[in-house]
Amino acid sequence: MRKTITIIFISVFLLFHSFVSAQDIIGNQADDEMETMRGIVLDVEDGGTEDHFSVQMVTLEIYSGSLEGNVELVENHLSDHPVYDIIVEPGDRVLLLKEMTNDGAYELHITEYVRDRSIFMLLLVFVVLLVLVGRLKGLKTLLTLGFTFFMIVQVMLPGMLRGYSPILLTIISSFVITIATILIINGINSKSFSAIIGIFGGLLAAGLFMFWAGTQVKLTGLSSEEATMLMYIPQAVNFDFRDLLFAGIIMGSLGAVMDVGISVASSMEEIRRVHPDIAIGELMKSGMNVGQDIMGTMSNTLILAYTGAALPLLLLFMAYEASIIDIINLDIIATEIVRALSGSIGLVLTVPLTVLASAVLLKRRNGKRH
Repeated sequence: MRKTITIIFISVFLLFHSFVSAQDIIGNQADDEMETMRGIVLDVEDGGTEDHFSVQMVTLEIYSGSLEGNVELVENHLSDHPVYDIIVEPGDRVLLLKEMTNDGAYELHITEYVRDRSIFMLLLVFVVLLVLVGRLKGLKTLLTLGFTFFMIVQVMLPGMLRGYSPILLTIISSFVITIATILIINGINSKSFSAIIGIFGGLLAAGLFMFWAGTQVKLTGLSSEEATMLMYIPQAVNFDFRDLLFAGIIMGSLGAVMDVGISVASSMEEIRRVHPDIAIGELMKSGMNVGQDIMGTMSNTLILAYTGAALPLLLLFMAYEASIIDIINLDIIATEIVRALSGSIGLVLTVPLTVLASAVLLKRRNGKRH
């Protein structure tokens, strides 16, 4: 119990440190040439057309940055393209880019809607519900989420930008996140240890099958636009994009594998608690029955999650009546298939590994009592 409390306090410290570091990064965005600020739209008028662009004459009040309190008139150019246009109305909150000109004046450009307010409100609802429903477990869950955020933002991603191996960093981060999450939520006991063993075994299996399949189908790791943009970042890191892809698959599988591992371990612990004299063989059979039920739904969860992410692309292929063989052989689709199937294989193998680990640890604990 004392060790668990120590872990919780460490997680709080890391979350606070991560938040402060993020605030420092945001606070240092402004420079002498360009500055991002926020404003609220007061009025919008039609400014006609200019160089085939329609123009909104936007009056807004700036409430952050060096021009805080100023009321400014900004030209908002629209191209009739929904991807690029930011159509504003009175009451909208927007992000502005202040850009200095050669004569010492400045220009303001509307660059995006302010979305973080609504996102933080949604996050607050999630936090409140998690604590109300989960109580102490809900609070511990929040701490594990904070710790996961810290590991990703402060350890894994900065390490990749410094040129360290994405796969190695992801494995280490997954290892630390899994141990911290399981021990904080469930404490230090045989249930936690058996879940950790099953989770690591499942992740290892997912990684091995993913590496084999990715090599066989010659995935490039450059199927997304974001991956190709990494070639031009200011840090000039020479990424191995296949390693980056494999690291993403491992991290994406972690959540589902962790859920299966702890669910199976918890169910076996409860069965043994209610029926302390149950034979190990019957206990393993019960654990497998529970795992098979979880396995069916969680495999669907992974497949549906990746399908949902690629839904516009799949609709595009169907609209142009592309054959299923042509679709499967595309790098971007093959990548998602390997991602989903590798994660599902790891998830499936987590079940027997967790059952076996739980049976061994529970048998040893029962033997010590006698």
